[in-house]
Amino acid sequence: MSLKAFHIVFIALSILLSFFCGVWLLREYASSHHAAFLVVAILFLVAGVGLICYGKSVLRKLKHISYL
Repeated sequence: MSLKAFHIVFIALSILLSFFCGVWLLREYASSHHAAFLVVAILFLVAGVGLICYGKSVLRKLKHISYL
């Protein structure tokens, strides 16, 4: 597995984990109404969007490098 392929897989897993944690914390906020859950959930969701933008940037930058 090349560095490009590993990087794409790692970023994809990071995006999934970020959104999973964000949704989980939103559900925790809905049940307990603690503001800290809401703040951290928003941070995780923003981080997920940022990782998507970063992933697109990396794909554009490394498009000439093969996946093998």
